[in-house]
Amino acid sequence: MINSYEKNYDFVVVGGGITGICAAVAAARNGAKTALIHERPVLGGNASSEIRMHICGANSNMKKPELTEGGIVHELMLSNKRVNDSFNFSIWDAVLFDTVKKEKNLTLYLNTTMHKAESENGIITKIECYQLTTERHFEITAKFFADCTGNGTLCTFADAGFKTGSEAKSEYNEPHAPETENNNRMGNTLLFKAIDRGHPVKFIPPVEVIHFTEEQLKFRKHAPDISPEIMKNITPEELRVLFGGYAQDYGYWWIEICGEKENIIEEYEDIRDQLVSAVYGVWDHIKNGGEHGAQNYELAWVGMLPGVRESRRIVCDYMLTENDVLNNRRFDDKVAYGGWDIDNHTNLFAFDKKPSFIYPVEGSYDIPYRSYCVKDFKNLFVGGRCMGASKLAMSSTRVMGTCALGGQAVGTAAAMLCKDNADDIRNVDIKLLQQNLLKDDCYLPDVINLDAADLAKNAVITASSEEDGYPATNLINGTTRKIGDETNAWHSKPLVDNTPENLLIRLEKPSIVSTIQFVFDSDFNTEKKITLSSTRQNQQKIGVPTELVRDFKVELIKDGKTVCTKDIKENFQRLVKIKFEKTQCDTVRIDFLNTWGDPCIKVFELRIY
Repeated sequence: MINSYEKNYDFVVVGGGITGICAAVAAARNGAKTALIHERPVLGGNASSEIRMHICGANSNMKKPELTEGGIVHELMLSNKRVNDSFNFSIWDAVLFDTVKKEKNLTLYLNTTMHKAESENGIITKIECYQLTTERHFEITAKFFADCTGNGTLCTFADAGFKTGSEAKSEYNEPHAPETENNNRMGNTLLFKAIDRGHPVKFIPPVEVIHFTEEQLKFRKHAPDISPEIMKNITPEELRVLFGGYAQDYGYWWIEICGEKENIIEEYEDIRDQLVSAVYGVWDHIKNGGEHGAQNYELAWVGMLPGVRESRRIVCDYMLTENDVLNNRRFDDKVAYGGWDIDNHTNLFAFDKKPSFIYPVEGSYDIPYRSYCVKDFKNLFVGGRCMGASKLAMSSTRVMGTCALGGQAVGTAAAMLCKDNADDIRNVDIKLLQQNLLKDDCYLPDVINLDAADLAKNAVITASSEEDGYPATNLINGTTRKIGDETNAWHSKPLVDNTPENLLIRLEKPSIVSTIQFVFDSDFNTEKKITLSSTRQNQQKIGVPTELVRDFKVELIKDGKTVCTKDIKENFQRLVKIKFEKTQCDTVRIDFLNTWGDPCIKVFELRIY
């Protein structure tokens, strides 16, 4: 007997990687009845405990800290920093799971595979799914759908157009495109984790391995750049310093296999089998193929689910190109941004080539809304690495931090469309979408807070103290991060004798207030991502960022009398929204009691609704 169920939602997201999580959470928080369909037992995709890739983004591993992603992806990282000082990916899985499960408008389907989609006249009418653990079948309908599968599976089932491989130079006039199109693509990778046990550990391969020589791996760093003679006399601590943490304690991204057939997706299982032999083969070479400084290292974990870089790219209303990326293109309909270099990988077995060819991106570029709108479809978005982009542009936009921003934009847009009872994803009010994204702490270059409903914008703000260059007026200038020499934040003078610092906000006129919202300083100059790499771990500080405001009190005042008070304890987030029953007041007072360690109170933005 088949258990079959019919379900209906406002918005359905297929794919529970970082992109899908951000899309689904954004939609649910903005009022849309949402479902998130994910075929794995844990959320996070390439960032989950099954694959364990860390989230990279526009800041390019802290080379451009002012471009660090805010919004939901930053919230997830801060939640993780509160509970996970040991970089445990199982704890990270739980952070993602908890974030999704606690959203009242969001239904999560884990272990659930979408196996069919039906469409008519450019409209997805339903999808069919099977949940392995319960043996239940689902027929799911919705007003809007988002394909966040990475492979563009929903779009392909619905017969949307897609591209694979590299476009010819003539198609977009991209400077680094080949003269003729080809099917070259980046491959899949298995990561591993090794631990220094403090004593020699032997290694016997548990599987049949691919044997590698030093000559074959000459372009792929797998040992310190020191001579064998020096290596024999070096101490373990000196070895760790020379490695910089970027070697035997962390799997190699360059163990990458691209397949040989036309469709890399169809080869996934075969590539996985080759990767298993390759990973253990590389480790066998490191341990048993000469001096690599790994005598005391032991494999602690090896992945079995390959991470994917590239497969299909879905044809959208606008295809982002290498020219857009390298020229820092600005778009009127921007809803996300990127800044990762164009990072185009080669095959592990291309021994005579470097593992990656990089074309630097200075600063950032915009990603337009149109690059998430599937061409010829009215109710279908696409997010993640398979968004509308050329091969070369995708080599930058594919990183998860950038994908997360697109996911949040898509989810926010879907909720807006549902509220407006719109029937086409192109009917969204772009300016309002941009303002809503800013309100939820998504940065958009050159876009500032213009929300007419924000009562703080016309209020008079006074502070108990101000550091030079950090006036309280910055709280309402519309920008929530340091940009160049513009601080865009209020800093108090250092707290003294547990005396609170405060802000007094006098509204333009008595008004009904229901929400006070803050964007606190969470230290964009310090890395926060979950990672296997000790190099990236060593960039971080233990625990919650010390700059974040920890305890504070908000008072609503009318005619000199306090009419409502909220005490906030143990805050660990950058974006904080304090909800009240609708209350008339003419003044708001905030007393900041302490931070997580910084002597000053640091706030980028205050909004009042």
